[in-house]
Amino acid sequence: MFMWIFFAALVVALLVLDLLVFHRHAKRESMRAAALWSLFWVGLGLAFALFVWEERGGDQALKYLTAFLVEKSLSVDNLFVFLALFAFFGVAPEYQHRVLFWGIIGAIVTRGLFIFAGVELLQTFHWLIYVLGAVLVLTGLKLAFGKAEEVAPEKNPIVRWARKALPLTEGYRGERFIVREGGKLLFTPLVIVLIAIETTDVMFAVDSVPAVIAISQDLFVVYSSNIFAILGLRALYFLLSGAIGSLRFLRPALALILVLIGVKMLVDSLVHISAGLSLAVVGGVLVFAVILSLLHPAPAKPE
Repeated sequence: MFMWIFFAALVVALLVLDLLVFHRHAKRESMRAAALWSLFWVGLGLAFALFVWEERGGDQALKYLTAFLVEKSLSVDNLFVFLALFAFFGVAPEYQHRVLFWGIIGAIVTRGLFIFAGVELLQTFHWLIYVLGAVLVLTGLKLAFGKAEEVAPEKNPIVRWARKALPLTEGYRGERFIVREGGKLLFTPLVIVLIAIETTDVMFAVDSVPAVIAISQDLFVVYSSNIFAILGLRALYFLLSGAIGSLRFLRPALALILVLIGVKMLVDSLVHISAGLSLAVVGGVLVFAVILSLLHPAPAKPE
């Protein structure tokens, strides 16, 4: 119980400080600030492994680090979609942080539901581990050979319903989601953007949650690694938004990682693969993908 209380108090304190102190007013995030915040969130997520080590042991701490790296990497890939969504809705950079902040609040809740249900199912029906392994292999193959996600908010049924059902202002009202005009409470289009972000994250969770559950079935390890990975998503978005397209080999690397994790689950009863080896393989694949992307950037598109 102490672990959960400490973890919850830490996350709540960080979110309150982030919203009410460091990002109280809307502003354009500088590259330097985004880099420092990214280092802070990544460092905090890695440092939390020491707490997991103390409370759960070295094996689970290694699994926490592996799950953290996988979720963080999948989040980077998903930033392509967030970038396209903000461009589609025409959201100014200074207001994007507020949308991402509340999007992460929603993700904390939905990821918790997904993870709790997944871990409970695996602990009750052990044979589902083979189904999950097969799903991860298929997801990895789809990521490797399928097309990149297309952003089409106008086809999102929840977004379409919200546009029809909610009383909306004609345009944005700064960073505000709700305003009072003419004696009536009205929603701004920023709410529609938030709904699009939230529903998109649910689709992301369908891919990422099985991946981290495949690494560990310890509820605390899975959930804490997932949350610490997405907490720094806002800063990482602003840091990589201008150069995210240069990580051309990230998707193939993520596809390979998902396939390897799926295969590990399928053969786990026959061949035991240690947590340390899993962490080394995941980290090695990601580092190789980043280095390869820097050494062999995508050719410039013709004007």
